[in-house]
Amino acid sequence: MSLQVILGNFALILFVLMVLTGVIWCLDVFYLAKQRRAAADRALADYDARNARLSAEGVKAEHGGSRATIEAALLRQPTWIEYSGSFFPVIAAVFFLRSFLYEPFKIPSGSMVPTLVIGDLILVNKFTYGIRLPVLNKKVIDVNDPQRGDVMVFKYPRDMSQDYIKRVIGVPGDKIAYENKRLTVNGKAVGYTPLDDYLDDEQPVYHKQLQENLAGVPHRILNDEPAPTLNLHQVYDFPNKEACDYNEDGFSCVVPEGNYFMMGDNRDNSADSRYWGFVPNKNIVGKAFLVWMNLGNLKRIGGIQ
Repeated sequence: MSLQVILGNFALILFVLMVLTGVIWCLDVFYLAKQRRAAADRALADYDARNARLSAEGVKAEHGGSRATIEAALLRQPTWIEYSGSFFPVIAAVFFLRSFLYEPFKIPSGSMVPTLVIGDLILVNKFTYGIRLPVLNKKVIDVNDPQRGDVMVFKYPRDMSQDYIKRVIGVPGDKIAYENKRLTVNGKAVGYTPLDDYLDDEQPVYHKQLQENLAGVPHRILNDEPAPTLNLHQVYDFPNKEACDYNEDGFSCVVPEGNYFMMGDNRDNSADSRYWGFVPNKNIVGKAFLVWMNLGNLKRIGGIQ
C-alpha cells in the first residue's frame, strides 16, 4: 500500500490511532496503574514507619499533608499515558460512528449539480447497503442493495484512495442506453420534464435543466446543449468493457453481476461510468441522504433526492 493511499485513508489513520491509544490505555489499566499503586503503598508504608519511629524517639512527626502529596505524586499518570487515555474513547467513538453508522463528506466538484453543489457537507449512511469491515470495506452482513436513483458514495475504481459520488443508473443485469442525452433502461425510455434554466453559482452561465424520473425517483439534471453526447476519446479501458457498445451518438451497456452503472446529474460535466466503467460492489461506501451544512448557503441544508 502506497504512502499516498495511507495518508488519503482517514479510516485507516483512525484505526491505527485507536489501536495505539487503546493498547496504552489497557496497559495502564491492567498493569501500569497497579505498579504505581504498589510503589505508592511501599512509599507510604516507609513514610508511616519513619514517622512512627520519630514519634517513639520524641521527635515531632511530619504533617499529614506530606503523605497525601507523596501518594498523589506516585499515582499520577505520565503525560503520554494521560493523553492516550483521554483520546482513546473519543477516537473509538468517532471510528465506530464513521465505520458503521454515518460518515461526513464534502462535495469537491460540480459533477452532481444541481442535486449537490461544491461546498455541500453531506452525511452518508454506512449501513443501508450492508455492514462492512472498517478499512477493508468487506461486506459481512447484507442489508439492502443499491437501487436506481440512489445517490451513492464509492471508491473510484481507478484509484481506491479517492471517494466519488454519483447517482445509481443501472443495477446488475440492467441494459443502459444513452443516446442524444436521453436514458433508456431495459428498453424503457426514462421520463423528462423541462424546468427553468439553472444559473451556475460558480460562473454566470445558464444550463438547460430537466427533471428526470428514474425508477420513480424524480431528480433534477443539467444538460449542456452544445456539448457532445459522449467524448469517445475520453473513454478508458475498464473491466467488462466488452459489455458496452460505443458510437458517436452514445452507448449501451449491460451491467455485469455485482456491479453498478453510475452517472452524475450534471450530465455533460461528469466523469462517470460512461468513461471509466462499472462500480463493483466491493467499492461501495454508502448512500448519501442529507446535506447537513453549506457554509456559503444555509438554504442548502436538507435531504438529498
